[in-house]
Amino acid sequence: MANNKMVATNRKAYHDYHVGETYEAGIALTGTEIKSVRQGMVSLRDSFARVENGEVFLYNMNVSPYDAGNRFNHEPRRTRKLLLHKSEIRKLATKTQEKGFTLIPLKVYLKGGRAKVELALAKGKRLYDKREDIKKRDVMRQVDRVIKDRGQY
Repeated sequence: MANNKMVATNRKAYHDYHVGETYEAGIALTGTEIKSVRQGMVSLRDSFARVENGEVFLYNMNVSPYDAGNRFNHEPRRTRKLLLHKSEIRKLATKTQEKGFTLIPLKVYLKGGRAKVELALAKGKRLYDKREDIKKRDVMRQVDRVIKDRGQY
């Protein structure tokens, strides 16, 4: 990702889901939408993707209206089509039909002037999984502190 410009990340995804395979998909956008994306006015909070009729659609991604968009501006939370190869769509369709799997967008970025989204096949975490992750993080912080303190003496 040397020449890619990060636009938005879904930081809550790793907290709420066990993230598995990731896929890169293009996003079909209108003129004012791509201008808003280039300005970084995107939010992935509560967004998800679905496979319907051999196509993948992204729901609830908020792209704020473009400042100079006048009456041709877009609807901020409209459903957007994702651009993937047919073989990838078939693979995603079979995986998402399995119990508990869903498609979650992890990040939106610009690659060569085009908007891309990184989709992940994810499985929802239970409450006890989230608590376990928090405990692990706290223990690692404490270990790092001890190592840092010992290095100062």
